Amino acid sequence: MITVLWNFGADLVEFFNSRFDPFRDTVDILLVTAGIYWLLLLIRGTRAIQILVGLIVLIALSLASELFQLAALGMILERFLGSAVLIIVILFQNDIRRALARVGRGFFPSFSAEQETQVVEEIVRTAGDLSQRRHGALIVLERESNLGDQIEAGVPVDAQISKELLTSIFQPSSPMHDGAVLIQEGRISSAGCILPLTLRTDLPEGLGTRHRAAVGITEETDALVVVVSEETAKISVVLGGQMLRELDAPRLRVLLRDILSGERKELPDASEITRGLEIAETNNTSGKEGEQATAS
Repeated sequence: MITVLWNFGADLVEFFNSRFDPFRDTVDILLVTAGIYWLLLLIRGTRAIQILVGLIVLIALSLASELFQLAALGMILERFLGSAVLIIVILFQNDIRRALARVGRGFFPSFSAEQETQVVEEIVRTAGDLSQRRHGALIVLERESNLGDQIEAGVPVDAQISKELLTSIFQPSSPMHDGAVLIQEGRISSAGCILPLTLRTDLPEGLGTRHRAAVGITEETDALVVVVSEETAKISVVLGGQMLRELDAPRLRVLLRDILSGERKELPDASEITRGLEIAETNNTSGKEGEQATAS
């Protein structure tokens, strides 16, 4: 084994001495490093990272089988990893599609910001209205993780987000009011969806099925969920398995904008929301004063 390691080290040194170009290879390494880092950020907090770790373990076993000359294990892993590219494409097809779409959205930031503002405003108006009527609601916003494998049933809708449509779905007389509404790519994709329930036992008392479903889906994905309680009329937001309760419309607006405009994987503190609300109110006041001065 020592001889194998020595020969490997000698070959590696010879390779670098004969082929290494400081400028070209440094740029090449930096680009590959940046790409790997971006990929890890993209799949962080999703099931894709678990699959990736599994593939890395298999590759490590394959290298170990060659080092310790484990013929049977090496043959099996060689057959499996020989189709690694095809396996990765199949397993990560949804993540690859979303990554390419995300790159494309980077060239049109104004459209993305406009769509984000519309989504936030319609959800805030809906939550406020349903809270006043004491009607329950469960709204799931898909982010980077694909929710197709996590959500069952559901009635396809494919409609533009509007307060009128959302409130009609969650009317007690609606056959879909007990399920969740799924929002994908800025549109209502389906309604009446069934979400996985969390198995946690440390949740506050009095939380019903809607809240347990909201926690369940966010434990498995990076989805953002807005819940309106039918019993208490309180508005809650769930992200990363954590819940922020008793929100009013202004704080809900600040919170949704903060999460959707960035890469947050966890909820901010209540103090951050209050600070963001104060900044928003200051900007609105300054804007109105400027308009009045211009008019006069």
